[in-house]
Amino acid sequence: MEFDVTIRDESIKLGQFLKLANLVETGGEAKEVLAGGQVQVNGAEETRRGFTLHIGDTVTLGGTTATVAAAGDDDDYFDEATANDDFDPEKWKNL
Repeated sequence: MEFDVTIRDESIKLGQFLKLANLVETGGEAKEVLAGGQVQVNGAEETRRGFTLHIGDTVTLGGTTATVAAAGDDDDYFDEATANDDFDPEKWKNL
């Protein structure tokens, strides 16, 4: 099975990505599968939880491959700090 996992930044640590992609449930489980040599990054075995993944990298565990993908403009991410909507929170503060 292959699928893409979008991230907000340009990179992510391998241990975090394993959890984000639901390849493991906990950080402890991530540590175990990495120590056991069960994880491949771009086809090569990787054992470091802190290994930095970048957009386009592939992570394989147990026959499942997840690709690190960039969040696109059509994703549902909204940043109130950079919104250009003329909303003034002070105006509504006391309501």
